[in-house]
This record gives sequence, structure tokens and C-alpha cells, in this order.
Amino acid sequence: ACADDTRGQTCYICMEAVHSRTGEGLVRGCACGDRDGVASGRTGIAHVSCLAEQAKILFAEAEENNLDLEVKQARFNRWHTCSLCEQDYHGVVYCALGWACWKTYVGRPEGDWNRINAMNELGTGLSAAEHHEDALAVREAELSTRRRLGDSEESILTVQGNLAVTYVVIGRHEEALNLYRDVYSGRVRLNGEEHLTTLIAANNYALSLNELKRFEEAKPLLRRTIPVARRVLEDGNDTMLKMRWTYAQTLYKDDGATLDDVREAVTTLEDTGRIARRVLGGAHPLTKALERHLGLARAALRAREAPPPSSSARDPSAADDDATPAAPAAAVDS
Repeated sequence: ACADDTRGQTCYICMEAVHSRTGEGLVRGCACGDRDGVASGRTGIAHVSCLAEQAKILFAEAEENNLDLEVKQARFNRWHTCSLCEQDYHGVVYCALGWACWKTYVGRPEGDWNRINAMNELGTGLSAAEHHEDALAVREAELSTRRRLGDSEESILTVQGNLAVTYVVIGRHEEALNLYRDVYSGRVRLNGEEHLTTLIAANNYALSLNELKRFEEAKPLLRRTIPVARRVLEDGNDTMLKMRWTYAQTLYKDDGATLDDVREAVTTLEDTGRIARRVLGGAHPLTKALERHLGLARAALRAREAPPPSSSARDPSAADDDATPAAPAAAVDS
């Protein structure tokens, strides 16, 4: 979405560099042009206003022609998914489209489901741009509205999961864990173990256990659910990538991990990172996160493989007093 990334390019929708009505510049907040095998860096560059207008028109046509629910949902998804690479937007581009979606449908009656779905788009967009306190207010309002209107259990579980994500990033980990546990058990009961939403819920539950350093609970959960995910998802699927990332964290962040555990974490992150770069591109937040955690896992492995210091290497001038406390170690950003 930066100026350097789009300098000298034009919007693939209106074919202009500067929007004729708004005067805005260009953005690219998806995986277009940044994946292995994609030669052009021009793919997917557009104005936010053009992306929003495209989504608005597509959905309006679906409503006007009374198309079936599946088609309507696919078109509404254009508010957050690129029509070219089929990947979600991220960062400030997702946030801008979330606001545009909300402004498009906020004038409808409170019970209009498109207005409620627009609230969801806004909450997710705010989270994508790391406006977490604002996202929390939107998430809580959406959950309250859906409950008041008697929405389906499916929708309630989705919103509870989104709310739990926000709890995590603002540090309310126990509340997040309770919600994630409820959502996961609800998904298994409602959708079964192989459903995508159940696998997403399992990964979120495991992540929450990791945040509270309850690794011995997270490991069996992921070892049970990742093989299920492999049966029903492609290797490059977003959820598959995230589940393997979470599993690697469960291994290398555990103080009680064995050397083989840490080696498995490094191997898992290396393989997952290669797949993410091929499917999503090197600039995607998930690819960058995988690379960062690979560096942390490799550092943990080096520390485990390093031989203990020899007693003969001690400074002979140092006092031989085992009771002297060691200086505290510097904090490590995890």
C-alpha cells in the first residue's frame, strides 16, 4: 500500500494513476504480483475507491436479480477479498475497505443482515490495521446485535471467535481462552471435525493455550487436528499454514521442549515459510511472521545445541562462590 510499491503504475479498474474524483493514490494490499512465479509487479494495484465501488456494484446486482445466497455471499466477500488472486486484503487496505463497506450499508435498518455483515467487515478491517480498541467496540456491538435479533448459532460462533481474537491482542487472555474453548466445542458439535470453521477454531484455541504457556494442552490438540486438516485442505491454504505455524510455536517456545522438538519446529517453519512465499508472496504479513518465527526457532535450536561452558574456562580471578546469584538475563521479545 506504500507509494514506492505503486509509483508509475495505474489502477487496474479505472486505468488511471490518480483517481479522477477523489484524488487518491494507488494501493496494493493483497498477494497479487508478489508470489513466486508472478512476473509483474503491476498486478492488483488499484484505488481503494475503485475496489469499493466494484464490490458495491457486484453485490447490488446480486440483490437486484435475486441471486441465490451462495452467489450473494461470494460477491459480498469482494469487500475483503481480491478478485484477481482470491486472497484477503491486509493492513490499512482492509481497514479502508471495511470503512467503505460500513458507510455503504449503515443507512439500512438495524435488522438488515447486510448492515450487520458490514459491521463485521469494519471490525475485521480495524483489527487488520491494528486499531484493536476500536475493533473491540465494534465486535461487542455486533455480537449484541446478532443475539438481540436471534441470529443463528453459526453466526454467533463466528462473532465470538472474532471477539476472542481481539481479546488476545489487547491482553485479555483468560477471557479469550474461555471464548475459544466454547467456540471450538460448538464448532465440533455443529459442523464436525473436518469443517474449515472447526479447524480454524482449533487453531485459535491452541494459540490461546500457547499465550498462557499451556503447551502440554496445545500439543495434543494440534497433533489431533493437523492430520484432519491435511486430509481436507491444500498445503497452501491459509488455515493449514497457520495451524503448522501454531504447532511450531508450541514446540520451540516450551521451556520443557526436547532437542528433537525444537528441530521439528525449525523444519516445520522452513517448509511452511516456503509454501507461504509461493502462495502469498514475501510481503504478506503471514509470510513475514513465519520468517520471524523461523529466526526465533533457529536461535532456540542453536542455544540447545551449544555445548555447556567448560569449568576450566572460568575466569581464575573470579571468586569461587557458588552462592553468588547470577545477573538476570535480558528479556527476549517473543
